[in-house]
Amino acid sequence: MKLWLLRHGEAEPRAATDAARELTRHGRQDVLHSAARLAGRPLGAILASPYVRAQQSAELVREALGFTGAIGIAPWATPDSDPRAAVEFLSERGEEEILLVTHNPFVSELAGLLIHGHRQEPVPMATASLAELDGELLVPGLLSLRSLHHVRHH
Repeated sequence: MKLWLLRHGEAEPRAATDAARELTRHGRQDVLHSAARLAGRPLGAILASPYVRAQQSAELVREALGFTGAIGIAPWATPDSDPRAAVEFLSERGEEEILLVTHNPFVSELAGLLIHGHRQEPVPMATASLAELDGELLVPGLLSLRSLHHVRHH
């Protein structure tokens, strides 16, 4: 199984609520830059936090890749969600390759949990960073970090 973790692109600093913050122009460009790394991958699903910036990021990736499926809503993938709950949900999925679009600190802790088996070594994820994890089973401590791509800001 391959799990791609994408942190949403740069978002506006303020909105009525944190969940309502939208991507900036730079954020959109950065997400498209990361999406290009997924070109040709046989993604079986794109899942995203219900927050606006994550949904916008997922939609940009979906369009860039020509992915025809709907974006799955992942209410368990918000900034302060428990990564263990995400592991439970994701381990029940049948797709070979999944993209999850989400937030910090959640995404950094989830990656650390899957790679190391605990949350004390989070993987640093800047906005629009893309991590590639894979392993036989989606079990904490049993996935390997294959690549970690950070967008270079000008």
